[in-house]
Amino acid sequence: MIAVIFILIMLLYGGYSLWDTVMVYQGAFLPSDLLQFKPAEDAVESPTLLDLRVMNSDVRGWLTIDGTHIDYPVVQGENDMEYVNKDVYGEFTLSGSIFLSSLDSLEFDQGYHLLYGHHMDNGGMFGDLVEFPQESYFEDHTSGVFYLPDAAYDITLFACLEVDAYDPVVYDCGPEADMKKLLDYIEENAVQYREMGVTAADSVMGFSTCAEAETNGRVVVFGRLTKRS
Repeated sequence: MIAVIFILIMLLYGGYSLWDTVMVYQGAFLPSDLLQFKPAEDAVESPTLLDLRVMNSDVRGWLTIDGTHIDYPVVQGENDMEYVNKDVYGEFTLSGSIFLSSLDSLEFDQGYHLLYGHHMDNGGMFGDLVEFPQESYFEDHTSGVFYLPDAAYDITLFACLEVDAYDPVVYDCGPEADMKKLLDYIEENAVQYREMGVTAADSVMGFSTCAEAETNGRVVVFGRLTKRS
């Protein structure tokens, strides 16, 4: 009898673990109720983001990287831990949100802007970023869009770096970032690089996630922002 009870407990635990894993991965993809706020592909302005901001004033925009699963609203917390395990509605979730560095001044016409997201094994959140160190993937994925309520920026991806979580150049973002130092560092250390004449006068956005094999390893992809008119 004890053996039967033990087996039942193990089955129940196994079933719960499987359900919990499915829920975590499912939560990493865009919920259907958020689709109503997604900007139109050719949008210059996205008033739906203002509606989403009514629900959460931390909403800043929406990020899409073409040909990947990256297609999410972007939030910004008071610090860079606030949305690590919190969704766009402010509810707890292990997959967290895509979030902009808390240091960012939101002046997207210039400077260096850094976004973070979890690496989910099923490609959710920023999981697809870990594919960019591969030359073929990097060559096949070149573009995206960053939408704001009153503007939109086309993204042209130009570099991929593999760094650690404490890299003093990559993670020195915000209005005081040294753009020339950053761009020189990217060109010198990139595992993939596309020459396109990016200068210190441009607006550059980085996308950071955890690497697969290293505890403190990070994969960071960079793109130049060009404002739509």
